[in-house]
Amino acid sequence: MVSKPRVALGMLVLAALAGGLLALLISLDVGAFWAKTLPLVFLAGGAAFAQSLGLFNKAPKD
Repeated sequence: MVSKPRVALGMLVLAALAGGLLALLISLDVGAFWAKTLPLVFLAGGAAFAQSLGLFNKAPKD
């Protein structure tokens, strides 16, 4: 089962990191393609990685 608060918190952290990545890319004056693509890839890849680690699963009740 998926824990909704964990998913929300995890995606909030990933969104903040993607925003920082976007700010870094803009300050480095990269092209528009990379500024649009890399944060989205970071969000999707980070979410897939967190799901594969089981970070979004509810802990079983004893």
